[in-house]
Amino acid sequence: MAGVRDFVGRAWQAGLDLLRQFGSGDGRGKWAEWGEWGGQPGRGDQGVRSVPSGERARRISYAPAMDGAADPGEIVWTWVPYEEDTSQGKDRPVLVVGRAGEDRLLGLMLSSQGHRADDHNWTPIGSGPWDREGRDSYVRLDRVLEVPEHRIRREGAVVPVERFDRIADELRRDYGWT
Repeated sequence: MAGVRDFVGRAWQAGLDLLRQFGSGDGRGKWAEWGEWGGQPGRGDQGVRSVPSGERARRISYAPAMDGAADPGEIVWTWVPYEEDTSQGKDRPVLVVGRAGEDRLLGLMLSSQGHRADDHNWTPIGSGPWDREGRDSYVRLDRVLEVPEHRIRREGAVVPVERFDRIADELRRDYGWT
C-alpha cells in the first residue's frame, strides 16, 4: 500500500510542477518566457546546477531511508545537463551526499563507462542495483550537482556505508567538505 501512496504522491507532485511551470496566471505561461529556461520548451537546466566540488563544499552525511524521498547515501535518478551545452542533458544516476537548504540536494554524478577508471576526477564504487547490467560504476568527485528535490525521478539504491565513507573521505581530503 505504501508503494501506491508513493506513486500517487509523486504523480500529484509532477502535475503540480507542470501547472507551476506553464501557468503563470497571466494567460501566457512560461511559453512567453523561453529565454528564462534555455530557449525551448522542455529544455534548459531544469534547476540543476553543476559547480566545482570545492566551491560547494558542505557537510557530508549518510542517512539513507528508502522511503520515497531522496536522502544522503542513496543513488537516485535525475536529469543532468551536459557541461558543453547546459540546455541539453540526460537522466542519469546521482549519489546524494548532502543538502543545500531544505529543498535542494547535493549529488555526485555516476557513470558506468570503463574509461573513467583512468580519470583522477572519478573514483570507483563498484557495482550495485542502480545498474541493471551489474557494471562497475564510478563517481565524479570534482563537480557537485545541486538538484531541486522535486526533480528527483526515483530512488535507485542505497550505497553501502563503507563505500560511501570512502567517497566522503576523498571529498573531505581533496575538496574541503566536512
